[in-house]
Amino acid sequence: MPIIRWGEAIQQELVEGWSRVIQHDLTGKLDGHSWTVEFPVYIDCTYLNGRYDEHGVARHGYAADAPFIETPRDARYHYSKRFGIESSYRLSEQAIATTTTRDATVRLLYVVVSLLLQNAWRYLHYEYVATPRRGGRRLWWWPYKEFVNMVRRAAWTALAVRRAVPANRPPDDRFDR
Repeated sequence: MPIIRWGEAIQQELVEGWSRVIQHDLTGKLDGHSWTVEFPVYIDCTYLNGRYDEHGVARHGYAADAPFIETPRDARYHYSKRFGIESSYRLSEQAIATTTTRDATVRLLYVVVSLLLQNAWRYLHYEYVATPRRGGRRLWWWPYKEFVNMVRRAAWTALAVRRAVPANRPPDDRFDR
């Protein structure tokens, strides 16, 4: 996980030096008991053409304790792969159904349906909305929320859902259940 510059010690480590691995300790108190956790912090420095501080060095810290991460560059590489996963979950929350049930299978079903909607949107966006051109397709603006609203309206139409009662007319047989 990325390190946020909260404490003075970690702030000092993230403003100076080059790529390195340090041991950092986190202390706290819970129910009158003190605790200390020590973990490795991988500080990765990259030169970004003068975009960050006066020397153009971007320093990012990652707290990781995994056997496959050996260098700060490995930590940055593995964390960058998480971006797609996290953005997918953020996007799926826009279309997930809300429920008060504690049944895990129902909740899992809603998550799966949300992820299927997201994959359908990505496929339709790439295959039918984007225009082919040399160097890759050009993706036109088509937000996910608009797609979800289109699916919702299509479901209402297919299921003949009445969203409003016509004014100044007596109810007909469609309102009998």
